[in-house]
Amino acid sequence: MWHRGPVDQEGRESVFSATTELDGDHATVRVRGEVDLSTADTMFQAATRADAPRVTLDLREVMFFDSAAIQALIRLADHCPELTVLPSRQVRRVLDISGLGEQPWLATT
Repeated sequence: MWHRGPVDQEGRESVFSATTELDGDHATVRVRGEVDLSTADTMFQAATRADAPRVTLDLREVMFFDSAAIQALIRLADHCPELTVLPSRQVRRVLDISGLGEQPWLATT
C-alpha cells in the first residue's frame, strides 16, 4: 500500500509504503518512508491483516518514526505473539531514546 505524505523541507513529497508477504504462518511486512500519525495505523494494519502468529516488521528503509509510530509498534507487539522488528538506524535511535531499545522483539543490527 502506497501513501503520499506531506512535502518535506526541500519540497519533496514523502512516500510511504507497507507491503506484506505471507509464507505459511509467517508474515513479513516491509515498511518504507516515514511512519507518523498519518501512516502508523496503515503499518499496524499491514502487519495484522494476515493474522499470522509470526511477524517480521522490516523497518530498515524507514527514515522517520514518531510517537504515533511507537504507539502502533507497541500495539503490534501486544497483538503478535512472535514479533521481530528490524530497525533502521533512525528507528533504533528513536526506540533507544524512548526506552524501548531493549525489547525482546527488537533485533540487534
